[in-house]
Amino acid sequence: MRKSIALLAIPALALGLTACRGQSPAAGGEQPTTIKIMVGGLDKVIYLPAKLTEQLGYFKDAGVDVQLLSEPSGAQAENVMLAGEVDGVVGFYDHTVDLQAKGKCVESVVQFADVPGEAEVVASGKAGTITSAKDFAGKKLGVTSPGSSTDMITRALAVRNGVEPSKYTTVKAGAGQTFIAAIDNGGIDAGMTTDPTIAKLTSSGKAKVFIEMRTQEGTRAALGGLYPGASLYMPCDFVAKHKETIQKMVNAFVKTLTFIDTHTAAEIAAKMPADYAGSDPKLYEQSINDSKGMFTADGVMPADGPQTVLEVLKPSNEAVKAKADQIDLTKTYTTEFVKAAS
Repeated sequence: MRKSIALLAIPALALGLTACRGQSPAAGGEQPTTIKIMVGGLDKVIYLPAKLTEQLGYFKDAGVDVQLLSEPSGAQAENVMLAGEVDGVVGFYDHTVDLQAKGKCVESVVQFADVPGEAEVVASGKAGTITSAKDFAGKKLGVTSPGSSTDMITRALAVRNGVEPSKYTTVKAGAGQTFIAAIDNGGIDAGMTTDPTIAKLTSSGKAKVFIEMRTQEGTRAALGGLYPGASLYMPCDFVAKHKETIQKMVNAFVKTLTFIDTHTAAEIAAKMPADYAGSDPKLYEQSINDSKGMFTADGVMPADGPQTVLEVLKPSNEAVKAKADQIDLTKTYTTEFVKAAS
């Protein structure tokens, strides 16, 4: 049996995984007046385009009212969407593949990143004993929560390196300060996280990066190809009914991706809420600079990305493994809106 323990006392969301054909908050013949988007951690650099679009005023310019909500775990954000409480999720593309294997139709409408933007870090005191995924056996490995993309990718890394997920202990470590605390108190030996948490851990000497997935080179080495990460995904039926509104929203996001591509980390950081940088604005700027290269300039899905995700998930994700030959990747994303973006 796979071992899993939790460090966070967060009540479980009592949400059923309803099919995408169920009613969405703004479903119906008319275009919705407000789009509710759950972000898998608004302050995470991997999801920077969500808040930055709001800060730049691009939603307003596009004529669309977008309400951004935050849930630190991608798995929980997904559940809220499937329960019909929000219209979409800014989270990892791999959820669309996993959900199709479970009979749900969800698609990415704009792809923010062509790599995970994550790294596996090891507590400095354990750096000598954990140097690759081959060393996962017997270790306590932190993820945001079971079922999250950090969990799915950790499982994939383990299996690719000959370690069954049952051989290590999965620890729900969250992100930010809870993840840092888990490193500090020995609750985890290593774990997968994102910036600015990575920058805080490495700059303080508390942890070291040993699997780098914030770059194309590192991602190809770790996973065998580009593994598209951050995206905006929505139920297929909602997308089909509300194309006009979604086009406006995607227009705004693509404009933001262009802004990121053409501005420095310092210029980007200056547009974000001051509390995102906390007491160390320079470190926040560094975290953006370290991760900035993961973002696409146009929101288009990389051609080989979906197939890589499927191949990576097949050996380690039971749902995907069981339905791998039935999964239609063309239904997990659309380029209709980004290609029409203006």
